[in-house]
Amino acid sequence: MSEPRSDRVVVQVPPTELGRQLEAGARLALLDVREDDERAICRIAPPEGVVDLHVPMGEIPVRLDEIEDAVGGLPVVVYCHHGMRSLMISKWLAARGFRCGNLTGGIDAWAKEIDPSVARY
Repeated sequence: MSEPRSDRVVVQVPPTELGRQLEAGARLALLDVREDDERAICRIAPPEGVVDLHVPMGEIPVRLDEIEDAVGGLPVVVYCHHGMRSLMISKWLAARGFRCGNLTGGIDAWAKEIDPSVARY
């Protein structure tokens, strides 16, 4: 991977837009950066063909190669509980060449706006 660059843009992805993309069969990766106990409560269940990754925020730097291999150049939508941790990770990954979006409002907004079956905490 190349040296970090600060000119990479992170797109804010509203839940409605992510829902539309998933419904349309977009090829992308979802990266959940929440902790294991949060993931055990709920997650976004992507349709077949969407890469579904869970790497807690603190593990991202040491698992970067694993993430890169799994993503394979696809756009990545990063999410957490409310969107703050995922924004930081999106910026960090974008600076390393990933095409990143941050799920605005996190999984909490996803549960409110798109999938009420997703548990809120």
